[in-house]
Amino acid sequence: MKTSSPGKILLGFVLVFGFCLSGNAQLLKKLGKRAERAAERTIERRVDKETSEKTDQALDSILEPGSKGKKQAPGNTPPNQGGQNDQGNQTGGSPNSNSPASGPKTIEVYSKFDYVPGDKQLFFDDFGNDFIGDFPSKWNTNAGGEIVTLGDSPQKWLELKSGFNIYYIPNVPQLPEEYTIEFDLAAVGLDRKTSSTAKVAITLSNDDAFKPGSNNAYAEIPFCQYAAIGVTVQNNINGKREIRSTVKADLRDVVLENPHISIAVNKQRFRLWVNEVKYIDVPRLVAPGAVIHTVKFLANGFADGKEKVFISNLKVAEGGVDLRRKLIAEGKISTNGILFDTGSANIKPESMGIIRQIYQVMQQDGSINLKIVGHTDSDGGDANNMALSKKRAASVKNALVSVYGVNGNRLTVDGKGETEPVADNNSPDGKAQNRRVEFIRQ
Repeated sequence: MKTSSPGKILLGFVLVFGFCLSGNAQLLKKLGKRAERAAERTIERRVDKETSEKTDQALDSILEPGSKGKKQAPGNTPPNQGGQNDQGNQTGGSPNSNSPASGPKTIEVYSKFDYVPGDKQLFFDDFGNDFIGDFPSKWNTNAGGEIVTLGDSPQKWLELKSGFNIYYIPNVPQLPEEYTIEFDLAAVGLDRKTSSTAKVAITLSNDDAFKPGSNNAYAEIPFCQYAAIGVTVQNNINGKREIRSTVKADLRDVVLENPHISIAVNKQRFRLWVNEVKYIDVPRLVAPGAVIHTVKFLANGFADGKEKVFISNLKVAEGGVDLRRKLIAEGKISTNGILFDTGSANIKPESMGIIRQIYQVMQQDGSINLKIVGHTDSDGGDANNMALSKKRAASVKNALVSVYGVNGNRLTVDGKGETEPVADNNSPDGKAQNRRVEFIRQ
């Protein structure tokens, strides 16, 4: 059998390779600018991916020391488990407690999440004290509904009956000028035929019964499966519609995965997030000076008996102000929104919205230096609480430095333990207020 020498093989390979290079060069030349732009986009995507991975690794080292890169899904806690005091005792419900909506989320996502929750709880309901099959005791409706569970999860949900004028109204007190709303949604029976009118609407209204109200702000979450419908927002001011618009969005897959909805109202401004993506930001949606009595939910357009939609973990809290403006104007802010693992200084991922705002202030004004001060409640020993408060302040500094690139020389830390309470340590609400982080301009 005749064989080729290694030299001939190599020569042949070089000729073929050279021919390929020559051919590719000619092809690229023909494609011209289109090929260059495509190549640039490919490079940009790879750089973004590598940057995100490095950011994620840095966040993991801060938020979950010793996890060796494993990401913890926030919110996967037992039913009724909410904010914990510094010794692990429960102090109320959590909007993500054991919810199917709390799927795995990366720390990287939360580092870009700019939602800031209110820190004074006004209303919370995960239906933990209600029986399956009953209508929840802290809600009202002009139709019907019942508490159910979905699959093997013990999480309780309220089924919202579909109908144009069917309202579900939680017993929320009169709302202040600055507040936030969070809740989880779930749906079953959706398919490619699910109507373009299938939606869940949230209305903030001056009417405390079953009408839209003369002053209201209104948003719709679409559940249609055969087309991307978008998120709609509208209002009425003194009985006259001023705004109605639909923001382009494809939520067809999102609504199948039990989304978490976050809303922030700052006087007239209305913002809405689905999971960690902000879709609505209207500066003058809420009627100026209007007294908002109620939060109302309405489901419409779902096929009767086949498609069902549910709500759970509703939390309404006072606050949620833009901390950036407050820090610049007053030189000091105190927040209960930076959360830590029980008895430790590990920052919970959902706290990154607040830390991100602090970073934005320092990025905007290079002359600002901050002192970060940690505070605890009175549970546990004085010495342990003092040490814990200092470690927590240091963790916040570490996040600003390692995640957002703030110069560490611009930050100092301190801890006051339980020595400077702002509320009564004998109540769960008071303890929650005392567990806080302060940022003081130096």
